[in-house]
Amino acid sequence: MMTDSSLIVKKPLPPFTRESAIEKVRLAEDAWNSRDPQRVSQVYSADTRWRNRSEFVTGQAGVVEFLQRKWAKELDYRLIKELWAFGGERIAVRFAYEWHDDSGNWFRSFGNENWAFNAQGLMFERHACINDLPIAEADRKFHWPLGRRPDDHPGLSEFGF
Repeated sequence: MMTDSSLIVKKPLPPFTRESAIEKVRLAEDAWNSRDPQRVSQVYSADTRWRNRSEFVTGQAGVVEFLQRKWAKELDYRLIKELWAFGGERIAVRFAYEWHDDSGNWFRSFGNENWAFNAQGLMFERHACINDLPIAEADRKFHWPLGRRPDDHPGLSEFGF
């Protein structure tokens, strides 16, 4: 059951400072690494609009449906996000994630996202551009146990991504 997102406040709130933007990015990374579509959907407004690659998603229910399909295909998903830029109610991030398909083929997906937040701190707009790079399993870099990335695990810049 979807929650009335107009009653939800997700801190930190805009306008963002560098510190609050970094916190918002890490909170998003943590939610996505949970691979729980219901949990992830709660940080988006009821009327959220996405463009993810060539797919357009609308509303929290659309987010849940999209993420269920995504994580049914992208197995053992591990994600790192990094702040790129921010201003007012907007944040830009770059990210990389590793995953494999049901045949055991590994990929590292790289991308950029542009986010816009309402006054309650819920994301109402998300634009994502993503490219997939086939990799050998031996070339994987993201080896933490499934779930939240440990604080001492290198980020994108440390990997030179």
